[in-house]
Amino acid sequence: MLSRLSWSGPGLASPGGKARRKLHPLPILSNLEDLLAHLPEVERARPGLLALDVSKRAIGVAGADAGWRLATPLTTIRRGRWAQDLERLQRIIRERATGALVLGWPLNMDGSEGPRCQAVRAFAENLDAALGLPILLWDERLTTFAADEAAARAGLRGKRRSEMLDALAAAAILQDFLNALARRRLD
Repeated sequence: MLSRLSWSGPGLASPGGKARRKLHPLPILSNLEDLLAHLPEVERARPGLLALDVSKRAIGVAGADAGWRLATPLTTIRRGRWAQDLERLQRIIRERATGALVLGWPLNMDGSEGPRCQAVRAFAENLDAALGLPILLWDERLTTFAADEAAARAGLRGKRRSEMLDALAAAAILQDFLNALARRRLD
C-alpha cells in the first residue's frame, strides 16, 4: 500500500499556528485487498464506484452498476484548471454516491513506472486532499487498445469517437477491476 501522512480533521494547530488536521495514511492503494479493507461491508451495501483514465488533455470517467459487475463509460472531461476539473468530478461523485475511485495506473509494458505514473500519482494525491475517498491505482496497460476496439464495435467515428475514447478506456479499467473482484469472490 502506498501511503504518506496528510492532515485531516478540524481543530489541531500546526507548527505555524494555523488550524490543521490530524495525520492519517493517504488512501491511495495499490491492490484490491487494501481497497476492500477501506470500504464498509462491501458485500452488503456497495458504495458507488468510479474509474478515471487520466491523461494530459482529458479525464475519462466510467461507473459501475450497483452490483459492481458491469462498467459503463459515462463522460470525458476535457482538462482545464484543477479547480474546474475537480468541480466536474465532484458533481459526478455526488450524483453517483461514490465511495471509492479506481485510477488507471499507466505502467510501461515491462511493468516499470514512467513519467505518466508520476503525473497520475500527483493527480491522485490532489484528489485525496480534496475528496478523502479511497483511491486504487489499477494497471491500465492495453486499455487504450480495448477502448479502440470498443469504439469500433460501437461504430463510433470522428468527433464522437474522440469524445468517447477516454471514457471507454476508463470503462475498460473499471471492468478489469470488476472482473478481478469477481475472480477473487470465486476463489
